[in-house]
Amino acid sequence: MFSSFPFAPSGLRVGLLGGSFDPPHFGHLHITRRALQRFGLDQVWWLVSPGNPLKADAPASLRRRMAAAQALVRDPRVRVSDLEQRLGTRFTADTIWRLRAAYPGVRFVWLMGADNLVGFHHWEHWQDIMRGVPIGVLSRPGAQVAAGLSPAARTFMHARLPDRAARILPLCPAPAWVLLPGPMVEASSTALRQSGRWVR
Repeated sequence: MFSSFPFAPSGLRVGLLGGSFDPPHFGHLHITRRALQRFGLDQVWWLVSPGNPLKADAPASLRRRMAAAQALVRDPRVRVSDLEQRLGTRFTADTIWRLRAAYPGVRFVWLMGADNLVGFHHWEHWQDIMRGVPIGVLSRPGAQVAAGLSPAARTFMHARLPDRAARILPLCPAPAWVLLPGPMVEASSTALRQSGRWVR
């Protein structure tokens, strides 16, 4: 369901899955479904970013990526949004700060694949993100071990919860994070672009 500014009352448990979605694929759906189930979330918002500051090449147009994401999503608990474009934020830390101010009382959880945690220490103000919102890390092929040994994981090892405590993550004060094991989907945006099935 498309929503630019989703409605979210106080107390709602909302997962935030940000990224270029260039293109969106079933791997995004897989980790979204896992997050809804394991973290006990009420909704997941796909934050389709205008661009990724860590990537030199520009993605496909925001309109095209939004439309592709909307076409893929069937679960009414999943909202496809261009909030970062509307908020004028470029970095995740700024997006989270603005969302927490705009939605007081909403229990946000930042969602990412284990492959993102590997390089998380390169993100702008990444320690502020860890201290600002609980983080749910979902397994991705070939990245689980590296994620657990990453600089971010080592720096915030004291804040790591066991995966059996995943359901209480939205209720935990930050810093708090969980690295979930489990089934994985091989799909990736890079592979889809390289295969020629998504031409920018």
